[in-house]
Amino acid sequence: MDHRHSPPLATPATPSGPEGTLGERLAAHYAQRIGQRLLQPGARLPSVRDCARAHGVSPSTVVAAYDRLQAHGLVEARRQRGFFVRPSTAAPAARLHADADLALPAPVDAAALIRAMFRTRASLPGPGLGTLPETWLDPSLLQRALRRAMTDGDDALRYGEPAGDPGLRGALARRLSGELGIACDASQIVTAVGATHALDIVARTLLKPGDAVLVDDPGWAVEHARLTGLGMRLLPVPRGPAGPDLQILRERIQAHRPRLYVTVSVLHNPTGATLSLAAAHQVLQLAEAHDLILVEDDTYAWLAPSHAPRLAALDGLRRTIYVTGFSKILAPNWRVGALAAPRALVDAIVDTKLLSSLTTPAVLERAVAWCLEQGLLRRHAERVTARLAAARTRVVRLVQEAGCTMAAEPQGLFGWVDTGVDTEALAERMAADGWLVAPGRLFHVPARPSRLMRINFASAQDARFWRAFERARDALRERISSRDSV
Repeated sequence: MDHRHSPPLATPATPSGPEGTLGERLAAHYAQRIGQRLLQPGARLPSVRDCARAHGVSPSTVVAAYDRLQAHGLVEARRQRGFFVRPSTAAPAARLHADADLALPAPVDAAALIRAMFRTRASLPGPGLGTLPETWLDPSLLQRALRRAMTDGDDALRYGEPAGDPGLRGALARRLSGELGIACDASQIVTAVGATHALDIVARTLLKPGDAVLVDDPGWAVEHARLTGLGMRLLPVPRGPAGPDLQILRERIQAHRPRLYVTVSVLHNPTGATLSLAAAHQVLQLAEAHDLILVEDDTYAWLAPSHAPRLAALDGLRRTIYVTGFSKILAPNWRVGALAAPRALVDAIVDTKLLSSLTTPAVLERAVAWCLEQGLLRRHAERVTARLAAARTRVVRLVQEAGCTMAAEPQGLFGWVDTGVDTEALAERMAADGWLVAPGRLFHVPARPSRLMRINFASAQDARFWRAFERARDALRERISSRDSV
C-alpha cells in the first residue's frame, strides 16, 4: 500500500480545539493505522516531505507528529533512513488514538469491517454495512413483541429449552414448509444467537481443524474469516450470476474431498445473485455423488421472494442444512437465528449449541415467534422490500451518474459496483471523510486487489456519498496518471 498518498486530514475548527492540533491529529492518524495493522512492525513511514504533501500540512507539523509517535514508543528513528514502526505497538497505538475524533479506519479484513461498523458516525450512513438503516425499522413492533413475550410466563427467570423456544421453532417450521417449500417440523429446528452463530454451530459440529470447506468466491467476508479462524482450509468456488462455476466445483470436490459447501442460494452476498434451478439441480447431484453436506445461508430471506429456489427445498433437508436469522429485518441487536437440519444431525447440533452458549434467550425468541404468528413480520418485510426496490432504482442512477457500472444485476440489499479503481485504496481515502465502504478484496479467497466494491442500496442513496466517492476516485486516477508519466 502506498502511504505517501494518504488522504488529507480535516482541519480542526481552531488550532487547539477539541480535536487537537494538526500535529496531534496526524500522530493519532498514524497511531490508528499502526494499531489496525495497516502499518506492520518494521514498515517505514513516509518521508517528512511526502507526508506533508499527502496530508496538506507543513513539514514542521509532520516532524511534531513523528516526535509524538516516537515518544509513545510506536516508531523509531533510524539515522538517514527515516522512521519505522516498532514491534508490539498495538496497545500504545490504541491509547494514543482512543480520544481523537478521527475518521473511520479503512476496512482491511472482515474483523476491521465489523469494528468500523460500531464506529460509524450517526450523521453519516455506512454504504458498506450489511444492515438496514435505523429509520427503516419498526421500534413500536419490537416494543409490542417484547411486552407480549414478557407477559407469557417467566421464561426470563430461567434457561430456555436446549433446542430453542418451542413456539418459535413451531412458527418457523410452518413458515419454511408453507412459504418456502422446505418440508420440516419443529424437531428439526435449532435456534441460535443469530445466523452467524448458527453457521458456527454447524461448523463446530461437523468439522475439525484442517478440513477442507468449499465457499463462494466472492462470498461473505465474515464467514471466510470465521472458518479460517477455526483452522479450516477454504476452497473458493467462483460465483456467477446463475450460481457456482460447476466445473471448478466438481474439480475441487474430486481433488480435496471437502466435507461442507457453505453457500448463499438467494440474494448472494455481495453480488445479490440468485441460484438458478438448473444450477441448483447440478449442485445437488454433485453433493449426492460425493457425500457433500450443503450449508445454505439464507440470512436475507425476508428481503427475497419466497418462490426463489432454495437448495433445502429441492433436497428435502436430506444433505442440506438451512440457516436463517431475523436481525437483518427486525433490528441488528435482535440476535435470533435458527437452522433446520436432517434429523440425524439434530442431537449433535444441540450438544454443540449447549457447549457454546448453553441456551438462547427465550424472551427474544418468544417475541420473534409472536411477530411471525401474528403476520406482523411479514407485513413489515413487505414494507421494507417495497422501500428497498425504490432505493435500488435511485442508487443505480447515482452509480451511473458517478461513471460506474453495476457488475451484477441489482437485487436485494447489496450492489456490486465496478469503480474502475483499486477499491482498497478508495476505501482508505473515503474512510478519511467518514464514509465506510466495503472493498472487493474483502470478499475473495485469498484476498486480492479488486475494482469492485459492495454497497448497501438502503444506505447509499445520499448524494454526498457519491460526491465524496468521485473526489476520492478522481484523486486516485490522478495519482496513477502522475506515477505513470514519471
